[in-house]
Amino acid sequence: MDTNLLGIIGGLSAIGGSVFLLLGSIGLIRMPDVYNRIQAGTKASTLGTILSLAGLIFIFPSWFGKFIVLILFVLITNPVSSHVLARAAHFIKVPLSSLTKLDKLNEYHETDAPTKAHLSENEINKEREE
Repeated sequence: MDTNLLGIIGGLSAIGGSVFLLLGSIGLIRMPDVYNRIQAGTKASTLGTILSLAGLIFIFPSWFGKFIVLILFVLITNPVSSHVLARAAHFIKVPLSSLTKLDKLNEYHETDAPTKAHLSENEINKEREE
């Protein structure tokens, strides 16, 4: 392929990644609570970083392997780290926004499910009735 065409494709991809990173930073300001901010920041930074790195693959094809390793690293670490941060925030009881309608993790902990993971739902309901 023509190197000019590869440079244009790479530049457009890198600009698209930068737009997603910008939108993620705006989401950090606009979202009402820490949980929504974590979600907005993680999704946008993951996609933005991957698009930017994909653009760099087109610009520097000799570095293909290094960029693929970086993309895989981002795909693995961003979701895991945001999950850990959100669980830690929930554990120390960081308040939810007043707009939040559902808290499945709180419901899960209120049902004694973690201590009765070996029991079926029917067995847990029988224990409650007793």
